[in-house]
Amino acid sequence: MTQPSFIDAFSQSFDIDASSTALVVIDMQNATGNRHMGLGKLLESQGQADSASYRFDRIESLLVPNIQRLLADFRARKGTVIYITYGAQMADASDAPAHMKPIILATNNIAGQPEHNIVDALQPEPTELVLNKITQGAFRSTALESTLRALGITTVVVTGVSTNNCVAMTAMEACELQYRVVVVSDGTGTDSDAMQESTLTMLRRLWARVLSTDELLDALSASRVASS
Repeated sequence: MTQPSFIDAFSQSFDIDASSTALVVIDMQNATGNRHMGLGKLLESQGQADSASYRFDRIESLLVPNIQRLLADFRARKGTVIYITYGAQMADASDAPAHMKPIILATNNIAGQPEHNIVDALQPEPTELVLNKITQGAFRSTALESTLRALGITTVVVTGVSTNNCVAMTAMEACELQYRVVVVSDGTGTDSDAMQESTLTMLRRLWARVLSTDELLDALSASRVASS
């Protein structure tokens, strides 16, 4: 995608310190990431399953394998992994913001329901923290910031869905809280190529480094070698 040169001029650039970097996995739940449940089931019932094929094909063929690679890397080195889910705690979603309530109810994204669960392929380990949010950004309605501060984290790696909503909002919140932010280009997804690329272009200017999984793993490896 062609972009104005000034976007590159103001793009984020910083070294990654693996020892103070956390992997954050956003909203990889059955409600949002399983073509047979939640959003996928809703669209199928409306005769719109084909319109969602991009989203679920990308999740299954790209996001899940790449997030698995990142999880393996962080876990092998006892790094910080935090899962973020979204959904209501109350059965009628009365605890959710008004603008989030319709989609939460339509996809049955209620705590305790199968739709709220993280997808089978990306299950957290018992020692990994899972924080639930009811807002698009992960900082506003969870203890994410206090957790990261307590753990000495200065760089946040953001993966998951949807790139243009919860991923972008979380990345921007993190940046404004003075974290260094990495958004994984092939570890995030939304509903179209155009939406994915335009959001990554927006984030690349001022908000985050945008790296592929391979680029991020190389940077983490280089950081560990340099500090050894």
